[in-house]
Amino acid sequence: MTATATAIPVQKIRRRDRPPTQKIRQPFAERIAPYLYVAPFFVIFAVFGLFPLLFTFYVALFDWNPIGEQTFVGLANFERLFQDPRFWNAFVNTFGIFLISTIPQLLLALGLAHLLNHATLKMANFFRMALLVPYITSVAATALVFSQIFDKNFGLINWILDLVGAPAVNFLSSQLGSWIVISSMVMWRWFGYNTLLYLAGLQALPREMYEAASVDGASGWQQFIHLTIPSLRPIIIFTVIMSTIGGLQIFTEPLLVAPESGLTCGGGRQCQTLALFLYEQGFGQFEFGYGSAIGVALFVIVVVVSLINFYLTTRTRKARA
Repeated sequence: MTATATAIPVQKIRRRDRPPTQKIRQPFAERIAPYLYVAPFFVIFAVFGLFPLLFTFYVALFDWNPIGEQTFVGLANFERLFQDPRFWNAFVNTFGIFLISTIPQLLLALGLAHLLNHATLKMANFFRMALLVPYITSVAATALVFSQIFDKNFGLINWILDLVGAPAVNFLSSQLGSWIVISSMVMWRWFGYNTLLYLAGLQALPREMYEAASVDGASGWQQFIHLTIPSLRPIIIFTVIMSTIGGLQIFTEPLLVAPESGLTCGGGRQCQTLALFLYEQGFGQFEFGYGSAIGVALFVIVVVVSLINFYLTTRTRKARA
């Protein structure tokens, strides 16, 4: 009892004798420096990204006259939008061009990347860099060349058709024909870029994996299906999502492929996309409220399609696990 009683005060004395722990205080400049490093991104995003997006939602609720009064109309612009056949025509054109241009483009890029990764080529780096030439070429120059290729009177395609006795085709006068012209431009521009992305992913894979598959008797097609595609799944998902976002916002190609028709992309609006329809209503007709409603609808469409891609990606990963 005595030893215990005397031990307690000793422990208290020892605790009191300990020097208090001091927190190391960094200078104010060092504490705020990390926030200053990342601040430019958030400032630029807030000014040029978040504010225009929120302001578009706001303007969509008004009959907005840029030089006159702004009258609040609520959801009237959206009601008008869903009843406008021009909007649904642009909606169909956008998805038609997107499907025709994106699916073949990504499949061909994946196949070519697989061939380049296994082929033994002299000046291989030259051919790989040459794939970027369409990407760095001006869209205006691309539109001029493809307009000549698909021209009704002097185009290369119709010249070939004439050689085989087929009648000439006026591609830009029909909806499907204009889709093919614009999709060809999009495919030619982005085909090399996606090929290099896939090729970079393939070159990071160990060669021993393919050599072991060859020893086990796997053919080239089996290696492509069971090795190449699963290994490139993250890159494939990235290219699919980016192609989806870019394809749904396509603007420049339909604007330049038929410059004589202005913002309608043909007398019958046969190739007018949602982005082009938005520009026509907002800056052609100066109906900023209605144009903002189209922008909001386009934003919702892109978000929904992106969520579908995310859902499919999640299911694919779970199935693989």
